[in-house]
Amino acid sequence: MERNSSHALSISGETRLYVVLGDPVAQVRAPSLLNPLFAQLGLNSVLFPVHVRPDSFDEVFQGLRSTENLDGILVTIPHKAAALRLADEVSPAAAASGAVNALRREPDGRWTGENFDGIGFVTGLTEAGHRPDGMRVTVVGAGGAGSAIAAALLAAGAARVSLCDPDTDKLDALLARLDAYWPGRATGARTPVFTDADLVVNATPLGMRADDPLPFSPGDLPARCVVADVIMKPRETALLRVAEAAGHPVLYGAPMLDHQLDLYRTFFRLDELDELDELDELGETVVDGGRDGE
Repeated sequence: MERNSSHALSISGETRLYVVLGDPVAQVRAPSLLNPLFAQLGLNSVLFPVHVRPDSFDEVFQGLRSTENLDGILVTIPHKAAALRLADEVSPAAAASGAVNALRREPDGRWTGENFDGIGFVTGLTEAGHRPDGMRVTVVGAGGAGSAIAAALLAAGAARVSLCDPDTDKLDALLARLDAYWPGRATGARTPVFTDADLVVNATPLGMRADDPLPFSPGDLPARCVVADVIMKPRETALLRVAEAAGHPVLYGAPMLDHQLDLYRTFFRLDELDELDELDELGETVVDGGRDGE
C-alpha cells in the first residue's frame, strides 16, 4: 500500500540498512531515488553511499555481508565484476554480463546478485523511440555497465554488438560469455568499430570529470547514429554535447537508473516488507485499543 511520501525517517536501532558501493560515489543517484521510496512505503530503511577503493573492496564487502541489519547492496563503478565474484548466487543476466549491480540478503544469510543496468538501459532506449530490434551497436567499454548493456541489447534483438576495450583479457572473457548465449552476434576489438552503427554507447567512466578526454570522436560516426552515455553526473557530458551539436540523437545516462527503481522494489521485496509493517502497526493498534478499554 502506498503511503505518504512526506513520512520522515527516524534512524533507530530498528532501521534496516542498504548501501551503494563505488569509487567515487559523489555522482551516485540511488539514494535520491530509493530513500523517497522507503519513505513512501513507510519503511524504516535507509540507503547511503560508501566510498570503497578497489584494493579494499573484498574486505569491505565481507564486512558488510556480516552486518546483520544490512538487507541490500547496490554496486557501481568500478566494482560490479568483483561483486559477482563474491556473491553466493547470481541470475542468468548477471552471469552473462559478468557483473552485478544489486545484491540482497536471503533469509538463510546468503547473498543473491542481479544486474539491472542492461534492462534499465534498454527500457530507456525504447521509451526514447529507439527500438533495439535489428540494431547494429557499438559499445565502448567492456566493464560492468558495458557488459550488462551488451547482453541486454542482444537479448532484446540487436543484430550485432561490437565491443571495444583495451583490456583484451576482459574483452575476450566477455565475448566468450555472450557467445554462449547469442552465438556469432558479438564481436570485439581494442579500438571502436563504428561501421554502419545505429547506436554507439559510452560505457566508460570518461566524461565524469571536466578534464576527461572524449571516449571517442563523434566525427567518426555514421550520420544520425544515436549516441548514448551511461554517465549520470554531469547529465550532459562533453560527448553528448558534441554529438548533439553534430546532429546525432542522444540518450542521457539517468534513464538507465530511473527505470531500475521498480526492479529494485521487486528485487528487494519492499512491498512484502511494507505488508509486514502494516501488520505490525495493526497489532499495535489492537493492543493499544485493548489497553484504552481496560
